[in-house]
Amino acid sequence: MRAAYLLEEKDGTVRMRKLAQELDQRGRVDAARSLLEGLEDIFTINRLGLPAGLRRCLATTNIIENPNGGVRARCRRVKRWKDPRVILRWCAAAFLECEARFRKISGHSDLWVLEAQLRELEAQHREPAAADLPLARDLEAA
Repeated sequence: MRAAYLLEEKDGTVRMRKLAQELDQRGRVDAARSLLEGLEDIFTINRLGLPAGLRRCLATTNIIENPNGGVRARCRRVKRWKDPRVILRWCAAAFLECEARFRKISGHSDLWVLEAQLRELEAQHREPAAADLPLARDLEAA
């Protein structure tokens, strides 16, 4: 799997499908289904063309798991919550506590590349402006 993650999307997808097939043949049907289910999303980082340092950091779940673990550790002794607002306050306070221990992500100096790529994708997927949409009379004439 690690080798497949380093490949371009097309080659990596072929490799992952082969792996899913092998898993299926070995009786690991759930693992194979899980792999195929997320196949479209697996190569998102590769598709964006990010620099290696940033890609390496964003390709793991550590960025999410670390703060979530910190919140879990700070809230584990609370047995009864008064209401949902208290839960939000505790979680916010725990995240702020965790923030003091955060390190810079690898490749943080290249975050501008990620921002540019995401803005470009957003522009491509944005709905056409109302002026670009055909009017009902234009559709009837066609």
